[in-house]
Amino acid sequence: MNVTKKRLPMEDETLYRLAELFKVFGDPTRIRILYTLFGQELCVQDIANKLSMTQSAISHQLRILKQMSLVKFRRDGKTIYYSLADDHVATIMDQGLEHVCE
Repeated sequence: MNVTKKRLPMEDETLYRLAELFKVFGDPTRIRILYTLFGQELCVQDIANKLSMTQSAISHQLRILKQMSLVKFRRDGKTIYYSLADDHVATIMDQGLEHVCE
């Protein structure tokens, strides 16, 4: 459904949650992590290697992405694998990129 056809949610809590969601996209490292997870599941070490960053830095950002339900995880023994939470995340990223590239 096109958002312009919807009524603006007037509940403060809903607007606050939407603003918090968009804040998460304000960090280039988190954007890079989300793009790295497009179509694949990776552990922290793999993400860190691909982005040439420390595991600690990646873990910190993944914690924020998990809190906002943008990534999900599964445990396999001692290793935790991360992936995009759902298709909405990829859609938000694709539409945002399309918008800035116009």
